[in-house]
Amino acid sequence: MQQGPIPQTRQTIVAVKYGDVTGDRVDDTVFLTATKSEDSPFLKNITLHIRNGRTNQVQTFQLTENAGYDPTLWLGDFTGNGVNDILIQIQSGGSGGIIYAYIFANQNGMKQIFDSIKFNEQHQYKVEYANYFKANVTSENPHKRYTLDLTYKGQEYLNEIYNPYGTLKQSIEGWVDPVSGIYPIQIAQNGKYYLLTNQLIAGRYHADGLGYVENLLLYNGNEFNVVRQTVCIYGENL
Repeated sequence: MQQGPIPQTRQTIVAVKYGDVTGDRVDDTVFLTATKSEDSPFLKNITLHIRNGRTNQVQTFQLTENAGYDPTLWLGDFTGNGVNDILIQIQSGGSGGIIYAYIFANQNGMKQIFDSIKFNEQHQYKVEYANYFKANVTSENPHKRYTLDLTYKGQEYLNEIYNPYGTLKQSIEGWVDPVSGIYPIQIAQNGKYYLLTNQLIAGRYHADGLGYVENLLLYNGNEFNVVRQTVCIYGENL
């Protein structure tokens, strides 16, 4: 973290929001700067800055993954202290639509309280096809298993994978993508926001989507915990 005036660089402001993030009831200016690429929307060196509305001092924070597309800012209260926190999202630009997301909050000084990269590392999954037109999705944290019925995929799809009596022709493993969607939502309508993450379940290849894992996260004063995990599947056309 740096304090003081913004260094004179070739960076450009690419996103800005106004709101009290320091807790002094004076609106602050929260903005992202980045280095633009020639003839491309790709941005590098994406950096968070907070200009204190009362003192006019600027704090600067470096991000773990600071390159990508379409960076956005959102202000709202995740910690429950009545002060806006800062949600940053950056599109990675990869084929899976992966995002980098960070949350900063004022807790005796501004600090980072969420990092989607660390979240992905801490929440691992296993996807295994099973006999009789099933696929099992196992979550390590929280430790849960979900069984998906693959019959909605259609007979042509099933014939490629299963013998006529429903046994697998060979073992097949899929995977769960890193977070590709993250959304602040209110449930109790008390001003405090939950965080909803979305991850694609892939089968034999990335376009062979089996559904999504959704985790509902709530900040407990120290970290975001999963309070509800669900698996969503696609509906069968009737």
